[in-house]
Amino acid sequence: MSQYAILNPATGETVKEYPTISDGELSAAIAAADDAHSSSSSSSTVAERADLIRKVAQLHAERRETLAEIIVREMGKPVEQALGEVDFCVAIYEYYADNAEEFLKDEPIELLDGEGTAIIRRCSIGALIGIMPWNFPYYQVARFAGPNLILGNTVLLKPAPQCPESAEAIQAMYLDAGFPEGAYVNIFATNDQVADVIADPRIRGVSLTGSERAGAAVAEIAGRNLKKVVLELGGSDPFILLGTKDLDEAVGAAVEARLDNSGQACNAAKRFIVADELYDQFLEGFTAGMTAAEPGDPTAEDAVMGPLSSALAADRLQDQLDRAVEQGAKIVAGGGRSDNYFKSTVLVDVSPDNDAYREEFFGPIASVFRVGSEEEAIELANDTSFGLGSFVFTDDPEQAERVADSLDTGMVFVNGVGLDGAELPFGGVKRSGFGRELGRYGMEEFVNKKLIRVVK
Repeated sequence: MSQYAILNPATGETVKEYPTISDGELSAAIAAADDAHSSSSSSSTVAERADLIRKVAQLHAERRETLAEIIVREMGKPVEQALGEVDFCVAIYEYYADNAEEFLKDEPIELLDGEGTAIIRRCSIGALIGIMPWNFPYYQVARFAGPNLILGNTVLLKPAPQCPESAEAIQAMYLDAGFPEGAYVNIFATNDQVADVIADPRIRGVSLTGSERAGAAVAEIAGRNLKKVVLELGGSDPFILLGTKDLDEAVGAAVEARLDNSGQACNAAKRFIVADELYDQFLEGFTAGMTAAEPGDPTAEDAVMGPLSSALAADRLQDQLDRAVEQGAKIVAGGGRSDNYFKSTVLVDVSPDNDAYREEFFGPIASVFRVGSEEEAIELANDTSFGLGSFVFTDDPEQAERVADSLDTGMVFVNGVGLDGAELPFGGVKRSGFGRELGRYGMEEFVNKKLIRVVK
């Protein structure tokens, strides 16, 4: 079977296979991206490219239902969540179209000595490669490609092997919006071919969203070739509950934070750290909420969870769960599996010597911990190699500030979940990667901040 194929995780059906790009086709794609940068960046303005991105947003809106159907088929996303992903892409593209000129305008520098002027001019750097995951096939591309194409960079896009149809749909929208040939090019490439692309001197930067293992491999190649790289990797985000006037609301937020995309999100809450006086009630409510969410047909309008993305993903999660229990963790709810459908599962008694304490569960499994103090909660939250996002629930504003300042993560959300926005920078620290996407900071990653100093 081809590396690139639609293998419907809900049915097990192989829908369609796609050929891997040949070395000759890949060479032509790199040349096209390089040529498009040389020609389009000098012959078009930021405003003109922003107008093209606005058209990309419009095409997402017009093709909303079709786009959603594709990723339901490719990776099992519940249909309402798939539609929501497309809608978020519209917001991202429109945000950059609306704000790009302001973000990229010349920045004057006040001189300490001498006559004349000095400015920072933000310029494109060239062709980039984006290596994208399967869990959010449209959203991940939007937050990488949108700002960079407005900036004037061009994009080679390597999609996840199980998402070739959505990749083709995205490329079609860029072309239909009026971007020139070569500005955005899909490459159905092997890992070895991707390594060659990164090493090619015409490629000026690399963005990867994926696993720690993939991030380390890409960063090594990029570093060896002195290429800028942005990495958005895994997460084991803590959900810290220290106080609340509405426990039911906090429990509902916790369930929502764990089960988005059937639990397959890097920035989902995965470790639930609860103050002693709230623990028993929280665990009871959380367990009820988790088990009430049954996996089912992702095409159903009321589907909360679908299957995991593949048999391999389900097998990996099952192995993690089995090892966790063997090493002393206790299942208080869930734990069942049927093919690629995995029941929501709640674990307790996960000790520091258990593999589950250190690993990321990429599926609907939650670990719940009891703590006796704010300090213990912070220590436990930070006791991980990951540092992507975090959630803090408390009615004490001063406590919220203290805890937020103390968390070793790239993002902290206080008293709310699902608060991501096109304007809010996204990224982490430690083994969750480096660099930022979205917001103004997402447009600053692959840019030449060129100093222009003029005396007369």
